[in-house]
Amino acid sequence: MKLQDYIVFIIYFIIVAGYGLYIYYRKKSAVQDSKDYFLAEGSLTWWAIGASLIASNISAEQFIGMSGSGFKMGLAIAAYEWMAAVTLIVVAIFFMPVYLKNKIFTMPQFLHERYNGTVAMIMAIFWLMLYIVVNLMSILYLGAVAISGISGIDIGTCIILLSLFAIFITLGGMKVIGYTDVIQVLVLVLGGLVATYIALDIISDGQGFFTGLTNLRKGASEHFDMIFTPDNENYMDLPGLSVLLGGLWIANLSYWGCNQYITQRALGASLPTARNGILFAAFLKMLMPVIVVIPGIAVYYIIKNNIDAISPDLLLTNSGVQDPNKAYPALLTLLPSGLKGLSFAALTAAIVASLAGKANSIATIFTLDIYKKAINKEATESKLVSIGKISVVVSLLLGTLLALIVGDALMGEGKQGFQYIQEYTGFVSPGIFAMFLLGFFWKKTTSNAALFATIGGFVFSVILKFSGQLMDLEFLSTINFAVPNAQGVYEIPFMDRMSIVFLLCVIGMIIISLYENKKGIIPKGLEIDVKMFRMSPTFLILSLLIIGLTAALYLAFW
Repeated sequence: MKLQDYIVFIIYFIIVAGYGLYIYYRKKSAVQDSKDYFLAEGSLTWWAIGASLIASNISAEQFIGMSGSGFKMGLAIAAYEWMAAVTLIVVAIFFMPVYLKNKIFTMPQFLHERYNGTVAMIMAIFWLMLYIVVNLMSILYLGAVAISGISGIDIGTCIILLSLFAIFITLGGMKVIGYTDVIQVLVLVLGGLVATYIALDIISDGQGFFTGLTNLRKGASEHFDMIFTPDNENYMDLPGLSVLLGGLWIANLSYWGCNQYITQRALGASLPTARNGILFAAFLKMLMPVIVVIPGIAVYYIIKNNIDAISPDLLLTNSGVQDPNKAYPALLTLLPSGLKGLSFAALTAAIVASLAGKANSIATIFTLDIYKKAINKEATESKLVSIGKISVVVSLLLGTLLALIVGDALMGEGKQGFQYIQEYTGFVSPGIFAMFLLGFFWKKTTSNAALFATIGGFVFSVILKFSGQLMDLEFLSTINFAVPNAQGVYEIPFMDRMSIVFLLCVIGMIIISLYENKKGIIPKGLEIDVKMFRMSPTFLILSLLIIGLTAALYLAFW
């Protein structure tokens, strides 16, 4: 990068930091209240909620990981984005009314009130481990790969600098995160669109965006299938109709509806504000593949056709392996000075916003669900805020150490970072979703049933993960439930594993609950009224529009 690129980035840093300080000091007196610090209770508007949802979600795992998956497997990876738009509508209609009516502020709090303290504590620990070991570590590593590719700064140094920037933003609390995320999203979308436009303009030989898109679809038609058949080498990652009818629903509903990191943005708002914010996020989700998937396909096209714009060497690791995670950083080398600084800022915005949101959620769960309940039940509000800030620093330091030590081994050397995140999050998603779903809508669900889903779901996932090494699963290939890996061993695709584990958890929970009901154990249900789920006409119309757009996209690219 040149001097003007660094100037653009510094201006971005000053704007975000200055605005964050302004938000923090404007209501500094309220920061001593823990709910205000962690949730920005009643302070976020619908557009701030929607922008914050997207800024926290679209991070290095999308810009780097999903672009890399776009490079390797094509448009099919956009299923995570387009299906998420529909999932957000489901969450807005059915999940948010339950949370807000019952004054739920954290996911472990929901488990504590619906089941018992044991279930809540186990899941709080599960979530903390997941957020630090999988999410923080992967975001830091993938983000550093991208920034290193643009700036030339050592990956280790980039990891440390990203962590420090995230600490600075996160210590201001949810209010600062929420409002600075609005700026982050604007920069993120603008920088992403610029990079996409330049790539397509190169592909069109200067004829513009739409000609480039047409050429891309014709010249890389194999990368524009949304539904894979079993003979596709990427079937293990996106197993055909399971994307539409199976595991992806579980992954999305668990992520968007049962995840402190995401729901936290809306839990401090009124129901209309929360719903409108989530709907706004759903519309933004429809746009994301243009910014994070098409660039990866564009790099694939450029290298495939030997266009003298991107050197294939930019995608190689030190050992000479082609690394999909380097597709987006390679694309950004095409940008002229100034715009490269803007895209550098956009990437940093995405990474830092996601790190800040994740660290804030870690601090919320640790402070309100572990520290206050098990360590210091008499803690004052100011003490809770202090513990939250310490938790932010500790969690990001741990994530930084993991990224420095094992990041390359887990996500480098040609591995798809996005798929790493999805698969290992999927070890707990089925059990979590089963526990929440039955907890919401079946009052007979007992605490022991929830405990079964919590522990059993993880155990089932581990068993199925290694089932191919324990027995020959070739017989499942006749129903497309197993495919051979590179070593010829038949494995169950992780999305199908999630579906199987979810069904096992639900069946087990029903059996355990009915047995305990007969013994006279009456669980405590949540306050639910059918009127809670009513929608305004505007919300209904816009929701149907998003569903229609998603259906049209699948029909166009089936």
